[in-house]
Amino acid sequence: MSRYQLYKFFFLLLAAGVITACSTSKRSSFRPASIYSKDNLIAWCIVPFDVKERNAEQRAQMLNKLGITMEAYDWRDKHIPLFDEEIQTLRKHNIKLQAWWLYSGPDPEKEGNLKLILDALKRNDAKTEIWFMVGGIDLTNMSQEEKIKAIAKPVKYIATEAAKIGCNVALYNHGGWYGEPENQLAVIEYLKMPNIGIVYNFHHAEEQVERFPEFFPKIKPYLYAVNLMGLKGTRPAKVLTVGEGDQEAKMMKLVKDSGYKGPIGIINEETHPDAEVGLKMNMDGVAKVAEAIGDKEAAKSYK
Repeated sequence: MSRYQLYKFFFLLLAAGVITACSTSKRSSFRPASIYSKDNLIAWCIVPFDVKERNAEQRAQMLNKLGITMEAYDWRDKHIPLFDEEIQTLRKHNIKLQAWWLYSGPDPEKEGNLKLILDALKRNDAKTEIWFMVGGIDLTNMSQEEKIKAIAKPVKYIATEAAKIGCNVALYNHGGWYGEPENQLAVIEYLKMPNIGIVYNFHHAEEQVERFPEFFPKIKPYLYAVNLMGLKGTRPAKVLTVGEGDQEAKMMKLVKDSGYKGPIGIINEETHPDAEVGLKMNMDGVAKVAEAIGDKEAAKSYK
C-alpha cells in the first residue's frame, strides 16, 4: 500500500469515527421539549391493574397507540414465566424498559425474586432500573442509626447484585419509615454506592405534601423518576387522576422549575380498571396541568 493509499485509509477511518461520534452524541443528548411532554412519560402499574389482562404484545400495542415509549414493569407471581416475553416484546415495539418492580424482605439473597429478575435481564442483555421497597423489618424499638443500618443491609445486597449486570436501583416511597425521603437519603448517604437512587411517587405523598418544597431539592440529585397522581387536600389526601386534585399542579411546577431532567411516570393503579383508559385519563391530566402552569411545549405534545 502506497503512502497516499495509507493516508486515505486512515482518513476514511477517522471520518467514519467522527460520523459515529456525532450520531452517538446526538442520541445521548436528546431531551424532550419539557419533562411533561408525552415523549417523556413512563407507563406504570399497567400489568396487574388492567381488567383486560393484556398480554405482552397487546400491552406494547396499547403503548404504541398512546405514544408512550417507556414502561416500568409491575408484575405478580403469575407473570414470572412471562418475564422474557415482556422484555423481548417491548424491544420489538421500540419501548424502553425503564424499570422493574421488586418487593424485598430483609434477606433478598434468600427470597428468590431478585435472582429471577436479574437472571431474566441478564439473559436478554437488558439494562434497566430496579424500583424496590423493603419490608418485613420491625423498626419499632430501633434508634435512627439502627434503622438506617437495618434497611441498608438488603439495599446494599440488591444494589451490588444489580450492578453486576449494569443496572441501577431506586428506593420507592410507599409509606412507613422507608417511604420518608429524608430516611431514604440517609440510607443512600450511608452506603455511598453509585447505582442507588430514588423514584418519588406522588401516589404515596399524601402526608408529605406540605414538606415537599423543603425536601425535594435534597432528593433531586438522586432522582431517577417522578411518578404523578392527583392529590386533594393534605393529611390525609385522596389520590386522584392527574389534574383532578388541588395539590399536584404546584408540586409539578416546583419539579419543573427545579431543573429536574428525568422521566415522568403516570400510574393506573387507582385510575380506571382498563389500563388504556386510565393512562389516557392521566395523560389528559398532565396536559391540563401543563397548560395551567404555563408549560406550553408540554401541553402542545398531547394535541
